[in-house]
Amino acid sequence: MTKIKDMKRLKSLVPRELSGVEYFSSTDISRFDCSDFVLIPGFCDVHVHFREPGFSYKETIKSGSLAAARGGYTQVCTMPNLNPVPDTPDNLRVQLDIIEKDAVIGVLPYGAITKGENGEALSDMEAMSGSVVAFSDDGRGVQCEDMMRAAMIKAAGLNKIIAAHCEANELLRGGYIHDGVYCAEHNHRGICSASEYVQIERDIRLAKETGCAYHVCHISAKESVDIIRRAKAEGVNVTCETAPHYLVLDENDLREDGRFKMNPPLRSREDRLALIAGVEDGTIDMIATDHAPHSAEEKARGLEKSPFGITGLEVAFPLMYTELVKTGIIPLERLIELLVINPRRRFGIPFCSDFSIWNLSCEYKINPDEFISKGKSTPFAGRSVFGRNMLTVREGKVVYSYKQ
Repeated sequence: MTKIKDMKRLKSLVPRELSGVEYFSSTDISRFDCSDFVLIPGFCDVHVHFREPGFSYKETIKSGSLAAARGGYTQVCTMPNLNPVPDTPDNLRVQLDIIEKDAVIGVLPYGAITKGENGEALSDMEAMSGSVVAFSDDGRGVQCEDMMRAAMIKAAGLNKIIAAHCEANELLRGGYIHDGVYCAEHNHRGICSASEYVQIERDIRLAKETGCAYHVCHISAKESVDIIRRAKAEGVNVTCETAPHYLVLDENDLREDGRFKMNPPLRSREDRLALIAGVEDGTIDMIATDHAPHSAEEKARGLEKSPFGITGLEVAFPLMYTELVKTGIIPLERLIELLVINPRRRFGIPFCSDFSIWNLSCEYKINPDEFISKGKSTPFAGRSVFGRNMLTVREGKVVYSYKQ
């Protein structure tokens, strides 16, 4: 992260191997006052859903990667709840071919832990290991302890991470928002926090037993933070992520609108504050968006009947800069660790010369109509934020530039 004071300084910061790239003239960046600009290495998101193959009406590799570039991301990892599920090399190849053809940034797929993500038999992990960033059944928790143990043993032998969506099905009871005050007052069915943290407890025990590198997806509960904090103190090879919406919103912000429905759900104020504390003390290693677009028609069905998931890539950094950095909770350097350094380091994703340029003094309201993503559903519509991305460069090529 480097402050830019003038155009001469900006050009001096460009990596030497990109010195011949004519992106300054092509985007006419000289028309901007650079005194408030900051150059930041390309963000890395280890948890996105680009919906292709199988659900391209929600998102595609192309639209998702363009949206990521607008958000300053130059590397993302795509989850495997697709059709076909990437559980064999042939099924994985379908996605890899689309990535090669359409992605404008780096896109690394996950392989499924189990065949069809149905939890009954391991996927062809060994045959896929050279082409996937890690293994996950995201969208579903692996319910069987023996199956998860077998997956961890296999992943450890392959030197791959197991990234777990932790959700105990027997505790869901048809719920779709947090089992808290709003749920009770509005006659909804709730999802208890235990459905998340009991599987985290189980998996940490298995990770300790097997020596597997274990990563917990999108934690939302205060108990989850405490469990992971203790496990790290004991030397367990565990990392975790949370998402911007869990750090900014809680059940007090809920509305009768599908754009407030995600899994895990927005929990209590106490949970949100515990997550922030986890970001501050290093228990939470990274912030991932869980970018999960759906069609407008699907998300118009309200809290009960709309699918889980919101769009996040294009607003993540402005939200985190506004709510965590400008408020003094963490310094900008810590936010860069959470969005750039720690995700790449943990998942073995190479550091590179990709970058984005941000005007941190620019204040505006989030407008989903401006999203490049096909998914427009966000609980942050109309929210004022600081930080506008002016330019994203990936491998010497401009993949996004702001048009005034």
